[in-house]
Amino acid sequence: MPVITNIEDLRVLAEKRVPRMFYDYADSGSWTESTYRANESDFQKIKLRQRVAVNMEGRTIRTTMAGVDTAMPVAIAPTGLTGMQHADGEMLGAIAAKKFGIPFTLSTMSICSIEDIAQATRAPFWFQLYWMRDRDFMDRLMDRAKAANVSALMLTLDLQVLGQRHKDLKNGLTAPPKPTLANILNLMTKPRWCLGMAGTKRHGFGNLIGHAKGVSDMSSLSTWTREQFDPKLDWNDVEWIKKRWGGKLILKGIMDEEDARLAVASGADAMVVSNHGGRQLDGAPSSIEALPAIKAAVGDGIEVWMDGGIRSGQDVLKAVALGAQGTLIGRPFLYGLGAMGEAGVTKALEIIAKELDVTMAFCGHTDIRNVDRRILLPGTVPG
Repeated sequence: MPVITNIEDLRVLAEKRVPRMFYDYADSGSWTESTYRANESDFQKIKLRQRVAVNMEGRTIRTTMAGVDTAMPVAIAPTGLTGMQHADGEMLGAIAAKKFGIPFTLSTMSICSIEDIAQATRAPFWFQLYWMRDRDFMDRLMDRAKAANVSALMLTLDLQVLGQRHKDLKNGLTAPPKPTLANILNLMTKPRWCLGMAGTKRHGFGNLIGHAKGVSDMSSLSTWTREQFDPKLDWNDVEWIKKRWGGKLILKGIMDEEDARLAVASGADAMVVSNHGGRQLDGAPSSIEALPAIKAAVGDGIEVWMDGGIRSGQDVLKAVALGAQGTLIGRPFLYGLGAMGEAGVTKALEIIAKELDVTMAFCGHTDIRNVDRRILLPGTVPG
C-alpha cells in the first residue's frame, strides 16, 4: 500500500482501482472542461498571509452548518453513481461521515437508497433533490426522506437541462456497465472492484427503480430520466418545495448575485455557491471566484456555502476567509472511496482536517469561526 499524504495520492489510487467509465464520470467536466479546471486552479492563485509569534494552542476547526455541529466546515456533497465507485459506496460514505462528525448528503441519483442510508447510519443526514416532472413521485420521495430521518433537503437548481460530458458518451456510461468487449477488458484489470460488486445487490438507482412509475430496471430508467428533469423549474416551485418539505432547505447551484437575493427571498436556510463541479455550464467562473460577490450581496441574511475545486484543507480555509460558513466536497470524497472504501473516505477527511488546522495556525488563528479575508494577501483575492 502506498503512503497516502494528500488528496492527489487518493486520486491516483482511485484511478487505478475504479473502472474507467466510473472514474471518468467522477473526474470530468462538461465540454472543454475549462470551468472544471478553473475551480481548482483559481484556489491556487489565492495566497495566504503568514503570521508568527502567535499563541497557537487550543485550536478548533469546529463550527455549525445549518444548525448542525460539525467537526470542520465541510460536508460531503451529493454525488450521483457513488455506489459505482465502490460497492455500497453511499452507505460507506455516510458511515465515515458520521464517525468523523460531518454531514453527509445523499443524491437523488444514488445507487444506495434513502432507506439504505437510514439503516446503515441510524443518524440524520441530508438529501439532495432533483426536480422532476412527476409531482406524485416528488411527493413520495420527500415523504420517504422524512421517514428516513433526513434533517435537511438540498435542492439542486442547475440541472434543469443536462450538460454534456464528452467522456461519458465515449465510455458508453451505464450502471451497471454493459458487457461490451471494451468494458470487459477494463473490468478484468479491476479485480477489487469486481469482487466488491459481486458481494452487493445494489447495482441500480435505488431511489428510483421500483418507486418511479414505469421504472423497473436500468433500461426503462434511462428513458425516464431523459424525460423527467423539469426545465420549467422556477422560484415559485422553490417556494412550494420549501412549504411542502416543512424543514430546512438548502439551495445548491447559485452563481449569480441576483439569484442569491432571490434565494434569500425564497426562505431557504442556506445556499451553495456551485457550478456543479464544472459539469454543467462550461465557461462559467469558478465557484471561489463567484463567492465574494455573492456573499457581499446577501450579507448575513442566509448561510453561504461553496463547493467546486476543493482539494485540500487550505482550500477550505480560503473559502471560509472569503465568507463561506461551510463547504462541500465531492471529488475528494469519491477519490477516497474509490481508492480504499470507507477507510479511504476517512483518510480524505483526516487529510483535509489536518491541513485546515495547521494552515489556520500558520495564519495566526486558533478558531475557524474568527477567520476572515485578512488572512489572505491583497491582490490575490478574487473580486
